[in-house]
Amino acid sequence: MIRDKSAKKTDGKSGKQAGKEKADLPKGVIAVAPPSFRRERALIKRGVWPIAGCDEAGRGPLAGPVVAAAVILDPKRVPKGIDDSKRLTAERREELFEEICATSSFAVAFASPARIDRDNILRASLWALARSVRALPEMPKHVFVDGRDKIDAPCDCEAVIGGDGIVMSIAAASIIAKVTRDRLMSALALDCPGYGFETHKGYAVPEHREALDRLGPSVHHRRFFAPVIAARLKHFPEAVEVEPDLFTVDAESASDISATI
Repeated sequence: MIRDKSAKKTDGKSGKQAGKEKADLPKGVIAVAPPSFRRERALIKRGVWPIAGCDEAGRGPLAGPVVAAAVILDPKRVPKGIDDSKRLTAERREELFEEICATSSFAVAFASPARIDRDNILRASLWALARSVRALPEMPKHVFVDGRDKIDAPCDCEAVIGGDGIVMSIAAASIIAKVTRDRLMSALALDCPGYGFETHKGYAVPEHREALDRLGPSVHHRRFFAPVIAARLKHFPEAVEVEPDLFTVDAESASDISATI
């Protein structure tokens, strides 16, 4: 998805015009093509519809849930400017969030810290992605999911590595998931002041690590992530137990504690 810098023409423009536009880019910056609706359109031409994209936000933080979203874009009303949520400013994500919600079908699912502790982060994320697809108002015939792992969905599923920067529907889902999670973490900051959830959203930045070391883990922290274990050893040494391997894929447990909206 990186544009060919050696091309003499770009989008039908003369080499001189294209060269001028490239010269306008900061030195060392490579223009990256935005996600497209090409894969969805190809399926629509074959009679496959609805088509969803799904993505999650929050696999890396030390606190808070993983939030997954599934989106079915309306081919006639795709908001302009949809991109991988990581390439957008917070303000632009908020704008696109409202546009996507107003023009598309979507669903959101949460994998709580307790589920992450129980299952491991990978399994919890895949579970939330599958739940978001199943929660859509209409079950899709095909779903694109970001990453290398397919999900347990009652339809055709296609995993796309780097999909949030390639497939428009996945990019839309990345925006819904990211904005939803950011808003949730800001709300959790009111419940647990002092950790700075409203600014770092639970990620392991120095400010968060310092607060974790000073205050100890909150109920919203993921118990088996290394910095949280260290803080728990410091503040509650008598409560520390044998820690499971978060990267081992274990059998699904019977209990179900996450919520879907």
